[in-house]
Amino acid sequence: MTSTSFNPIAQQAQITATNQPLTLKQGQIFHGTIKQLYPDQMAEIQVGNNKLIAKLEVPLKVGDAHFFQVTNTSGTQTELKVVSNPMSSTLTPTQQMAQLLETMNLPKTADMQQVLSYFMKQQIPISKEQLIQAEQWMKSLPEGVSKQDALLAMQRMVELKMPFTNQVFQALVQGAKTDGMSTALQNLLQQLSISTAGNEQLKTSVIQQLQAIAKPFDVELGGTMLARAVQLLSDTTANISERLQFLQLLKQASIVPQNATLANWQGQQAQGQAPLNSAGQLLTQIVQVKPEQSAAIAEQVRAFIAGDSLLTTAQKEHLQQLVTRFSQLPQSQQALTTFAQQLQTELLKAYANNTTAQLFTNNEQGLSTKEQILSMIKPELTAHSQELLLRNIVQEAKNMSQPVIQSQLTQADAQLQSAIDSKAMEQAMKTVLKGLGISYEAALQNKATDMQAIAGQLKPQLLALIQDMTTPPALRDAAEMVMTRMNGMQLLSGENGHQHQLVMQVPLEFFGKRMDATLQWNGRMKEDGKIDANYARVLFYLHMESLQETVIDMQVQNRIVTVTLFNDNLGLTPLAEPLKKSLKEGLASKDYQLSGVFIKQFESALQEQARQAIKEQVEERSGVDIRV
Repeated sequence: MTSTSFNPIAQQAQITATNQPLTLKQGQIFHGTIKQLYPDQMAEIQVGNNKLIAKLEVPLKVGDAHFFQVTNTSGTQTELKVVSNPMSSTLTPTQQMAQLLETMNLPKTADMQQVLSYFMKQQIPISKEQLIQAEQWMKSLPEGVSKQDALLAMQRMVELKMPFTNQVFQALVQGAKTDGMSTALQNLLQQLSISTAGNEQLKTSVIQQLQAIAKPFDVELGGTMLARAVQLLSDTTANISERLQFLQLLKQASIVPQNATLANWQGQQAQGQAPLNSAGQLLTQIVQVKPEQSAAIAEQVRAFIAGDSLLTTAQKEHLQQLVTRFSQLPQSQQALTTFAQQLQTELLKAYANNTTAQLFTNNEQGLSTKEQILSMIKPELTAHSQELLLRNIVQEAKNMSQPVIQSQLTQADAQLQSAIDSKAMEQAMKTVLKGLGISYEAALQNKATDMQAIAGQLKPQLLALIQDMTTPPALRDAAEMVMTRMNGMQLLSGENGHQHQLVMQVPLEFFGKRMDATLQWNGRMKEDGKIDANYARVLFYLHMESLQETVIDMQVQNRIVTVTLFNDNLGLTPLAEPLKKSLKEGLASKDYQLSGVFIKQFESALQEQARQAIKEQVEERSGVDIRV
């Protein structure tokens, strides 16, 4: 089975206007039932779950169902024109549809009939112009988009009053796909590589960002290589040739100056503004205070050491002893400078030694060991610049031919693979989403945003690429496809009253293996405007190399979690059994209770869905008007 949109297992929660007052526009067509007649040809008409009072052009009978067209919405009343005979007549539904198409002067094509029938069945008002546009879209659907997907996209556009444009339509149908994002990015990268025209600087920047998205763990790999370099450079007993090779690596990666030596590679502590609450900021403060403030700065250092969870107990004790020795010295500027240098040396060693075991761990201030190291060596770096430098270390290491560097890179990569866990996956998804620039527009409104960082994201660069008149057509098309997918995520995410939906597509690549992951979260908001964590439904759509298509349906009711996994592989049950305990414990740590984990095949799930759909249709049609 291949699913291209959000409803392979359970019908996607439709965003309907049932909780909102019905608003009509001139020219719209809809199906309704006369519920009550009033003087002056006024009538109460039932349209789905809504009722409206309107003026009719001709007298009608209570109980009859008709197709109506809005002829006037100005003033204080809505005027309607009847465009079909009563549904209770002897005409068949097909004849009713043909009569409606004839009256409206609409083309009698199969696509037009399908669109009109769908909107009338859903009891959603739609205009003649929208019907004509919808028919054109149905005739030329993109590859991999079913007509049902297209109709759902059109329904959303009408209900949420989105512009009925091709750009919005394409964004919705492409954004609803659960696969193909990785393919779209690869196609864009290929077009960038073969294109000989266009803005070369912009194309290079986009290529670099695509490569960064494809390698979400390169920052951690770079951090591991940085830690290994610091360890070796700090060890005066190590092989001098190997130390010089790692010093050269740091120079090529622009971590240390080109004139750095084995004696001074650590640099000076007061060269720039280090990140807030970082070790680099602490060292800067030490060398800038006056001698009479030595006691106060010593207490500040003690508090920093005690509060940094990235340091082990033994390391904290060793560093506290260093502070004690400093406190016993006569107060002088030289003592402060020497203390800062010694503290930097010991902190660099400590953070470097702990990096491998804490690849995906941050302290209470949100800093990692690699960020602490960089804050001391290059304190002027922003968070974005730190990421670029760490990725640069990996690239430069790959380009170096020295066996020692290549051996250390291989070992660092193996350590990284062995450290992959839930925190790593969370970090990878955040890295990819940030790199794509999904929240680009929202970030622009935040005054505290690092503009340099968001300018380097993929989305703003794609906008520039598309708007550049020198961009070749094939490259522009590839860029527009990726842009359409990202816009679709935003259009599919939104709120309807207290109900909220969030859609994210994350193209992931781990150690040469690609995977498209789509997350659809449906939940509700509390009265204070915060997400209600007690109730939610989360659907994960995964396309993996070995397991192929996999859907995980997680439902949360009053903090009780039920997980259903859909996959056609028959051997998953015994593999999943040992993992249930850790899942249960993990949920319990967040105050959730695991009700059960169920594994089903897609075919049986679809059969259950079909039976439920038939049951709902029978219940829906009992005692109400027959609808086309």
